Amino acid sequence: MKQAILSAKGLCKSFAHNGGQLHILSHIDFDLYEGDFTVIMGASGSGKSTLLYALSGMDRATAGEVHYRGKNLVTMKEKDLARLRCTEFGFIFQQMHLVSNLTLFENVAVSGYLNKQKSAAQVRTYTNELLEQMSVSHIKTHLPVQVSGGEQQRCAVARAVVNSPSVLFADEPTGALNRRNTTEVLNLLTRLNQDGQSVLMVTHDLHAALRASRLLYLEDGKIIGELTLSPYHANEEKSRETQVNAWLTSLKW
Repeated sequence: MKQAILSAKGLCKSFAHNGGQLHILSHIDFDLYEGDFTVIMGASGSGKSTLLYALSGMDRATAGEVHYRGKNLVTMKEKDLARLRCTEFGFIFQQMHLVSNLTLFENVAVSGYLNKQKSAAQVRTYTNELLEQMSVSHIKTHLPVQVSGGEQQRCAVARAVVNSPSVLFADEPTGALNRRNTTEVLNLLTRLNQDGQSVLMVTHDLHAALRASRLLYLEDGKIIGELTLSPYHANEEKSRETQVNAWLTSLKW
């Protein structure tokens, strides 16, 4: 039986707005299971990214609890949260946020150096291995501005996993990429998941959502639908797309 690695109970998030409160998330209960590829979908403004940030400790929930391995992120001190995000979580965003004056190698390795769980030599070795896996080792001495968007995002994936995170959070990781680069990045995420990496991804892209083993649909800050899928295989993508399309249509996506 799969174990929940990350859980939320009664999760709420609101902001002050025009003298009142704007409610973004409303009493969400959620479990992320170890080894799963969970994807959150929903219309723009439904609260997808807000939920991802609250679950990862990047943003504080207004109410409710978020538990990771027995720790409640909502009540943790900021310095402890920062350490947790550095050592246990990995992050990929739509914008790559690479440091412009560092090479691709340095952008990945610096996360490992800051983590301090491996020696400098171990970090360098693992960084080289990851860049090779991401098919960007031949340009590892280039600056971000000297490579394509797809190559930058593959570097960002390497940076996200250099510390061997328990959970990989991805917020629209293919949103700024063309179709070919999107497929390459999704293939990387799929391979990582098939090797045991737990992934939680937010997307509005059906092509990206097909990689999920579990789909959740968010509307007005509430989870209103869930679909469980078999592990992804490229030769079954058409039938998978039909299944997911039918589910989304039933939710009036």
